[in-house]
Amino acid sequence: METTDVLIIGGGVTGLASAWWLAQSGLSVEVWEAGERAGGKIMSTRQDGYLTERAASMVLNFRPEVAELVREAGLESAKTSRQAAAETRRYLLHKNSLKALPMRMGAMVASPLWSMRGKLRMLAEPFIFSRGRPDESVSEFITRRLGREVLEKAIEPFIAGTLAGDPDKTSAAAALPRLKALEQRYRSLAVGVVVNRMARRRTACTTDTFSFRNGMGTLTDALAKAHGVALRTGHAVDELVRGKEGWQISAMTPQGRKQISARHVIVATPAPAAATLVAQADSELADLLRGINYAAVAVVHTGFSCSAINHPLDGTGFLAPRGESAILTGNLWMSTLFPDRAPPGKALLSSYLGGARAPQVADWSNEHLADETLSALRPLLDLKGEPEMVRIDRHQEALPMYHGAYQARMQGIASRLKENPGLHLEANYRGGVSVRDRLARGHAVAKQILAVEQQAPQRKHHAVTGSPVEAAAQPDAIQPAQ
Repeated sequence: METTDVLIIGGGVTGLASAWWLAQSGLSVEVWEAGERAGGKIMSTRQDGYLTERAASMVLNFRPEVAELVREAGLESAKTSRQAAAETRRYLLHKNSLKALPMRMGAMVASPLWSMRGKLRMLAEPFIFSRGRPDESVSEFITRRLGREVLEKAIEPFIAGTLAGDPDKTSAAAALPRLKALEQRYRSLAVGVVVNRMARRRTACTTDTFSFRNGMGTLTDALAKAHGVALRTGHAVDELVRGKEGWQISAMTPQGRKQISARHVIVATPAPAAATLVAQADSELADLLRGINYAAVAVVHTGFSCSAINHPLDGTGFLAPRGESAILTGNLWMSTLFPDRAPPGKALLSSYLGGARAPQVADWSNEHLADETLSALRPLLDLKGEPEMVRIDRHQEALPMYHGAYQARMQGIASRLKENPGLHLEANYRGGVSVRDRLARGHAVAKQILAVEQQAPQRKHHAVTGSPVEAAAQPDAIQPAQ
């Protein structure tokens, strides 16, 4: 039977990032992907001169390990930064029109988006001393700290648009970990924001928003082709069992059944597939995974001549609260965000529909999706005529919904993994759904595996001396994944 140090099941961005970090250390790493291509939901497509994204459209990064991966993977020169026109302005659908959404507290208080009562409630936030339950929902957390108006007009559309979730059911600790951490540390969100902003100035820590000239697929393509990463497509794993010195994995491949033994296995698939894979080894772990539900999302890309759009498109796009739109959660102005997303004189608009707000969207025809999208956009952007390009991407399992006692479920999963040494679960149901989060979690699991390997001196290691991952994997440098 073939052997490897680490086998990764699933060739999406999480699996590829984990493989890349591990390969830097010199460990032998294989990635088995059931499909014909790597990258998971991330895929960039050119159509009629437009560059569209099937899933993630950009990376909003503030983590040094993510910047390191981009740099060391040779992707720095392929980056394209967000254009100046889209840096500061974001819109919110409010009373059937688009209103600029302030991002700083002073501007928020002065904005006509809020009633006087809502403004006074926001200003009272530093004097709110209550602390909620550990498993409180986003709605409970935001209402307690900032009031109902902020929830309905700003946070609900954020949760629906970026996580496809329902704030009444979504765990605040899972969806808004940074805000929860500010409350825990400073007892006030406003005080915490001010302190963190001052700390950022001292450390020169900045946020970098970027994509790549040929789309987000550039990232996953580069990771899949990286030196030391052995990617095997068409490998559908159907058995995962514990062996004497690790794990034994079996898969159907184009060449027939294949088996391999690995000291470590990273299952980087959606939760339902992971549940099936681990059921034989740990039925309790499988049950925990089966309890994670996913939301379906449709992305409708439309290309227009700029002369057909009477809105200036001078921002990132807009979010839509549920009180304003029953099905549309948001719209990104991709040709404003990044250059070369549309031909000269054209504009690319990417609309997001469905999620927990409108699950029925998953059953609509492409024609119905396009019609509903255009009906929503026409009055808001003053569109004239028909789009010259329409592309629709569907995801039945777009995003995990962080609903219910999600933190307790994650703690249960972590507890079961301690009983299964060498087994690791990494996908967007743990640690965040953004590309930044996935790259960071790949780094974290690599550190965890390297720490275990370094504590077993009897094994022959192939680690490269001075590797950045090896240095980070020293036991005293291990930190919990954020």
